[in-house]
Amino acid sequence: MDDGDGDEEEVVRKPAAAPHFRFFDLPLELRLRVYEYRLIVPKTIDLDPTNSRSLVPLLRLLLVSHRMHEETYRVFYGSNTFRVFPVHSRFFHTKAPLLARLSPQYRAVITKLEIRLGPGWTKPPRCWMVDGKLGLGDMEKLRLLKIFVEHDPASHPSFEGYGMGDRWYTEFCVGIVKSLVAEMPTVTKVEFDGYPGISQGSPLMQALLDEVKAHDLQITWGPERGWHTIEAIKVATVQTMMQKLGLDRRHKKSP
Repeated sequence: MDDGDGDEEEVVRKPAAAPHFRFFDLPLELRLRVYEYRLIVPKTIDLDPTNSRSLVPLLRLLLVSHRMHEETYRVFYGSNTFRVFPVHSRFFHTKAPLLARLSPQYRAVITKLEIRLGPGWTKPPRCWMVDGKLGLGDMEKLRLLKIFVEHDPASHPSFEGYGMGDRWYTEFCVGIVKSLVAEMPTVTKVEFDGYPGISQGSPLMQALLDEVKAHDLQITWGPERGWHTIEAIKVATVQTMMQKLGLDRRHKKSP
């Protein structure tokens, strides 16, 4: 159009609207990968004051829609590890551990639990009891129990004079593990781990290993302590004994 000055009027064109991307058009396999990237966390989940910053923002994903809730809660509760009894000081004596606060729907898809032994060893909280409020009977998919040992009061003289005797805490921990295993018939594997000061030969570790073996469960070792498998330890022990007795040909000197 001519405005009289010879200039042509510019036609302003709006950019074409970008097409909408519908998340649920993705195949389920890809959606699950997205959920796993967003919802699986490296640390064990427990009652903790920092959850409002670290976990609550992640769990908002479960509130997007009913369909997304049905897909995401199975990833969050089915892929992460949850602690049986709290260890943070704010919740240490609570009568309602994390498992007791979850609905049966969420407990039903949990596959991994962890218990830490050592906190409060001089006087464990009364709430550290394996009973119906934990809802262990709801956990039909539970397969792995992780046992992390922080302290063994029976393993060092520095612990003497504290608590209720040398063997009391060992017996307390074995009782807890025995009760847990009895309430979790679907568990097939127990993973042991601990702080560097914990040895596999310590009284507490030996008592726990004996209890787990009595239930014919597979034993594995966690990443922090760096223990080898029981089979490797047995082989190394046998080889050492053979060397001492002069029965290992590999270490015999040639005449």
